[in-house]
Amino acid sequence: MKLLRTIQVAAVLLLATAFAQAAHHEGGHDEMDKGTIVEIAAGNDDFSTLVAALTAAGLVDVLSGEGPFTVFAPTNEAFAKLPAGTVETLLKPENKDQLVAVLTYHVVAGKVMAADVVTLDSAVTVQGESVSIEVGDAGVSVDNAMVVVTDIEASNGVIHVIDTVILPGA
Repeated sequence: MKLLRTIQVAAVLLLATAFAQAAHHEGGHDEMDKGTIVEIAAGNDDFSTLVAALTAAGLVDVLSGEGPFTVFAPTNEAFAKLPAGTVETLLKPENKDQLVAVLTYHVVAGKVMAADVVTLDSAVTVQGESVSIEVGDAGVSVDNAMVVVTDIEASNGVIHVIDTVILPGA
């Protein structure tokens, strides 16, 4: 039943992404023509683990909401760096609170563009703890995760892609 629900949510998200992309290609370029953070993530195969985790945590509706949000989005490769079995364990229903804590640690309230991020040394996450932000010769890192792509604008915020899953309390 849960697998069916996940497939249904994924199908709805993919359909919504297709509509958002179609609207964008028909000439409009304003903020509402962009997909939501979840729609953009669902439309990119590199974020399939993140989308599955958002679905399992019940955060799809939240990150599809008005926002604005800034999401430091780990790729599938970032999730693969976690110790074996970690993702599977976090996706279990009995670990939902822990999964929510991990995912909301990747979200900052407000729309923080790359030009703004480089002026910060920390930011308070939706989870409640602060992430450290460092700017160096190699680029920008958030809690030692490198930011590899910046400023993917969504209708409800912005996504910055990171190469490592960041964990609260680490």
